[in-house]
Amino acid sequence: MALVLNDEQRMVKESADGFFAENAPVAQLRKLRDGADATGFDRGLWAKMAEMGFAGVAIPEQFGGAGLGMVAAGLIQEAIGRNLSLSPFLSSAVLSATAIGKGGSEEQKAALLPQIASGELIVALAADEKARHQPATISTRAEASGNGFRLTGGKPFVLDGHVADRLIVAARTSGAETDTAGITLFLVDPKAAGVSIARRSMVDSRNAADIGLDGVQVDGADVLGEIGGGFAILEAALDAGRACLAAELLGVSAQSFETTVDYLKQRDQFGVKIGTFQALQHRAAHLFCEIELARSVTLKALTALDEGDARAPLFVALAKAKTGDVAKLATNEAVQMHGGIGMTDEFDIGFYMKRARAAAETFGDAAFQGDRVAQLLDY
Repeated sequence: MALVLNDEQRMVKESADGFFAENAPVAQLRKLRDGADATGFDRGLWAKMAEMGFAGVAIPEQFGGAGLGMVAAGLIQEAIGRNLSLSPFLSSAVLSATAIGKGGSEEQKAALLPQIASGELIVALAADEKARHQPATISTRAEASGNGFRLTGGKPFVLDGHVADRLIVAARTSGAETDTAGITLFLVDPKAAGVSIARRSMVDSRNAADIGLDGVQVDGADVLGEIGGGFAILEAALDAGRACLAAELLGVSAQSFETTVDYLKQRDQFGVKIGTFQALQHRAAHLFCEIELARSVTLKALTALDEGDARAPLFVALAKAKTGDVAKLATNEAVQMHGGIGMTDEFDIGFYMKRARAAAETFGDAAFQGDRVAQLLDY
């Protein structure tokens, strides 16, 4: 399999690069952060993204999407990373759309996916419960009640949960806290009685929500997939999210590199451009090679997901681990080569460092992914 983009994918890349550079550059992040916006993103931008087909890029055409798959979604996410653009693309168009697409009934898909693709409906995935990513560790309980269930527990890290129109909640219908069996996914109305939502602003100026569930009643029709069989759906959604986060980290790394190279060509020291210093040239060359390696494994992971390759989880774990490490290297080098001014608000590079740190931790850092690779290879 050649790790190159086809004509259709190149068009998506060009479209996404141009769109986000023009409509959602770093200046937008500054504006939303400084204005303490209650939403955390521009709903007008989200509507434009839907008009461009971005919100439905990975949703099949029969449900109102573009049906272009995960490679196209990753190219959009890479452009988001380059510009640090704020939107619910990852939470709604990738994570939630994948969960519904993999586990939803035909009625659920027909009701929800077209609205996600049009940007009318924002859906958030509520899975993690611990300080670090442990998707199988679920203590939120779902107890039979009438013709449905009552949910009780908490989800402290729900991306864009404060603006979600619908939640996908992972709860335990049977088994011990760390069992993969016995996890069930539920569609939950965030306005339902017993749901509490507290917005949390993160270091990278993005938002998550702390969601509490106190005896929340859901109907049997709100079950996504089979009762007790939700973990496979959850992992499929998380793998789509991890692959797209790898693409975003790639975008963060590439833009950090390009910004730094431009700075090296402009900054004078001792009467010469610092880009002529051989030590800095060697560091830049090393970083370029690392970024290209990260690009290859990320495209491999996204392609494997599109092709239904049984090894896709392995490639996704490799991509998430590699891009996380490369983004850390890229942003560290960028700040160091800029000097102390690199961490001030006068320069954008500090924002890239903060996003790299947060994205690398989201849905499993390099250590988590390394452990997952070992398990997948039966070590």
